[in-house]
Amino acid sequence: MTITPDADKADLLRYLRDAREALLWKLDGLPEYDVRRPMTPTGTNLLGLVKHAATVELGYLGDTFGRPSGEPLPWVAEGAEANADMWAAADESRAFVTGLYRRAWAHADATVAALPLDTVGRVPWWPGERNEVTLRHALVRVVADTQRHAGHADILRELIDGSVGMLPADAGVPDGDAAWWERYRERLEWTARKAEQA
Repeated sequence: MTITPDADKADLLRYLRDAREALLWKLDGLPEYDVRRPMTPTGTNLLGLVKHAATVELGYLGDTFGRPSGEPLPWVAEGAEANADMWAAADESRAFVTGLYRRAWAHADATVAALPLDTVGRVPWWPGERNEVTLRHALVRVVADTQRHAGHADILRELIDGSVGMLPADAGVPDGDAAWWERYRERLEWTARKAEQA
């Protein structure tokens, strides 16, 4: 079997698209407060993860290859507040953030379709002596970043309302009722305490 550059692109895009869909699915059915509320000591929240993912795609799979999207991103402009891409301001609606993310997908996918994987770009926010990357490198970086944040979203959503899984049709976890999961969790707790005493 011969792997072609087009097959590589298709594989990378499939993993990226799966992660994108999983990340957005974690917002479904939640009230505005729950998609925005900080769930960790560092403020990690669902809508902020989506805003960050959109920003990453527009940067690495747009600006880096001389293909600016034209989307205004004031949260990453010179003088912007630190970490402003990790949460949505009160006037940045869920529809605005998810719409931005979907536009970022389209822009990133167009970049990937238009350029060979060995195309060299320059990451504008990296130091000049090491800012060159191939499209392959940038695409792998974006896949990894999006999958990582989809995992964060999995945990946040479970903490909010108990929903788990990759997608509605593919939970990726054993079927078990609340009692089964409670027994499972108790077993893990017991094992952790026993290991600590060993």
